Amino acid sequence: MSASDNKEFQDPLEDYDPPVFEDPVEQALHDESVESLKTKPLTTVAADLSVREAMQLMVGNQIACILVEEGGKLVGVFSDRDVLDRVALEYDQVIDGPVRDVMSTDPVFVEEVDNAAKVLTVMAVSGYRHVPVVNAQGAPTGIVSPVRISQFLSSQLNP
Repeated sequence: MSASDNKEFQDPLEDYDPPVFEDPVEQALHDESVESLKTKPLTTVAADLSVREAMQLMVGNQIACILVEEGGKLVGVFSDRDVLDRVALEYDQVIDGPVRDVMSTDPVFVEEVDNAAKVLTVMAVSGYRHVPVVNAQGAPTGIVSPVRISQFLSSQLNP
């Protein structure tokens, strides 16, 4: 046993001071979890649903984004952007095919227990307007949109 093995462990975070926020919005973004944001309602569909049915669902519910799941896990996102980028020019070839063929795969998501600031980070860095929320098992449990973020921020400024 060397002399260094006899030293007692010193936790480098032992003297860590938590951040202090002067702004209530910054404080809320740090302290509040994604669960505290309004993440519902959300619309989920099976990956084998037809593109036609997915688009009808979006129009009927007046939503811009649906979450696609398979085996109880989030596998993709189908949004108005996918309609423009992947469906519009190939309409006749893809409209009756499965939404899995035209959805955005490997979606960037946040977990329910993440802090609210992470949603803004994902939106800003990745450029997504809609961010899926999943539980620890990877199942979709919500979605955060710009409107929902705005409502959250407004509630912090005007409690």
